[in-house]
Parts: sequence; structure tokens; C-alpha cells
Amino acid sequence: MKFKVFVTREIPKMGIALLRKNGCSVDIFNADRRPLKEELLRHIRGKHAILCLLTDKIDRDVITAGLPALKVISNLAAGTDNIDLEFAAQNGITVTNTPDALTDATAELAGALIFACARRIIESDDFTRRGLFKGWEPMLFRGADIHHQTLGIIGAGKIGQSVAEKSAGFNMKILYTAHARKKDFEARTGARKTTLQKLLKESDFVSIHAPLTQETRHMLTRKELSIMKPAAYLINTGRGPIIKEDDLVWALKNRKIAGAGLDVYEFEPAIHKDLIDLPNVVLLPHIGSATVKTRETMSLTAADNIIAVLHGYMPKYIVNA
Repeated sequence: MKFKVFVTREIPKMGIALLRKNGCSVDIFNADRRPLKEELLRHIRGKHAILCLLTDKIDRDVITAGLPALKVISNLAAGTDNIDLEFAAQNGITVTNTPDALTDATAELAGALIFACARRIIESDDFTRRGLFKGWEPMLFRGADIHHQTLGIIGAGKIGQSVAEKSAGFNMKILYTAHARKKDFEARTGARKTTLQKLLKESDFVSIHAPLTQETRHMLTRKELSIMKPAAYLINTGRGPIIKEDDLVWALKNRKIAGAGLDVYEFEPAIHKDLIDLPNVVLLPHIGSATVKTRETMSLTAADNIIAVLHGYMPKYIVNA
């Protein structure tokens, strides 16, 4: 039997090749944009699988359009908040993701944002390119120390733990939030579990790695941001809606915090207009996992998940078991 797979965007070719090698006919949405809902509805009809991105909203309408053929939704991401998991399960559709592949790359980007903010790298680069550099000056672009500072990890899952482990070389004190204490993580890093309020109050850098849920949506508002140190930096490589962006703009404009490094946004791909004009913010286009090797591994993992389900096996990364 020839399985039919819809891929919602161009992905590294090895993932596509693996699908075809394993008996799949692949329909790729090749436009340089996300598919519109009506395009998702049209392309998913008659497909046995869909390989989608976080930017694709796979809701009841889309899932229904794929029935009865649709057997698996393979998300090219760790998160799955773009998919109606309950409705998929009700219709016997397996949902999978690609969590392990992107752990280190995303953690590295969080570290890069910490450095970019603390050492004012973007501002300094712009200053130099505009021909304003006249020689070494003792007061020029003084930033913040990273070594021996306190790093607060909101959501100590795999990525959050990786960020903490990578900070070990800078002798950072680690605080974290999680539903349960993580003793192995504490033994490796000396991290200490605490409340969100204490983490915000004591941390010099706060890095967000929690999943997006009803509990974490708008976890950080004006109230929470006001708890942070005026010299602290907020880093988000997790999910944009965890921060209420209007309140973040307020905190940045009023120097309630020193700055922010963002790879994700509340209304992505739209970015709050005031964030763009603020010099104490580093803005990136959701590139947490964007290394050649990581994206290749993600494409292979997403393809493997599809192949397993279509051939009657348990996929390695199943979300709605």
C-alpha cells in the first residue's frame, strides 16, 4: 500500500527521502509561508499522515477533514500546543513530536541570548558598523557580568536543564521551578528548586523553558516582572504567550528590568511594535533549533514517527498515548 503524507513546509530533504524510501507518497506545501486553513483542509484530505510545524494549527476542522484516512500527526517540534490532542485521540489518531533532537541547540541559543543581552553585543555591533568607534573607552558599552551570577530556570525540563548544565563553566548559581523536585539535576548542577516569586526576586538572568499550557499562559505579567531585579534580564526561547507582551514593554520602558532576549512572541509572527524600537531587547525569528544538524535530525525523527505508525509500530515519541 502506498501511504500518502502531507508535509506543510519544505524540510531537510533527508526526512522526505526517508518517507519515500518507506513507501510514502509525499505532498509538500512549497509556498514560502504557512498554509492557510483552507489549504490545510484541502491538502489533508485522503492523507494517512501530516508532518506539520508549530505554526500550523491542527484543530478539529483540520483533523475532521483528514478522516477517515488520517492516522498520525507528526509535529516537527517538541511542543504540541498547536494540535487538538484530545480530538485526535478521540479519533484514534496518534500525535508525535521531536523533543530530544532540539535540546542542545535550543539551550545554546538561550545561552547566546544571555550573552547578547549582558554584553550588549547587538548594540555594540550596530555602533561599530555606523562608524562611531573611535578607540577604546573605559565607559563604552559596559554590560553585566555572567560569571558567579544567579540563573533562574522557569521549567526545568530537558532544555532548561541543559541551559543550567552549560552555565556550569561560569560558576552560576542555579534556581529552578518545576512541578516536582529533580534530584539528579540538583546533584549535577547544584540547582535549587524554589517558587516562581523567589526565583524572579533573586535571579540575575531568568530563562523561560516551560511548555505553553493554560497554567503557564501569561505566567509573567506586570506583577511578576515587577518582582525582578532592575538589573536582571529575561530570556525566552520557550513559548511567547507565557509573557504578556504589553507588560514586558512596560517593564522595559520603565527599567523595571535591564533587558530581554526573545526568540518567541505572544502573537507570533507578529512582534509588538514597541519591542522593535527598544535598544535593550534582542529579537530573533524563532531559531532555537536552527542548526543544520538539529533540523536534519528533527526531519528524520518526524519521518520515523510517521513510518512507525503507518507500519503498525509504536513510534519513539508519542504524545497522546
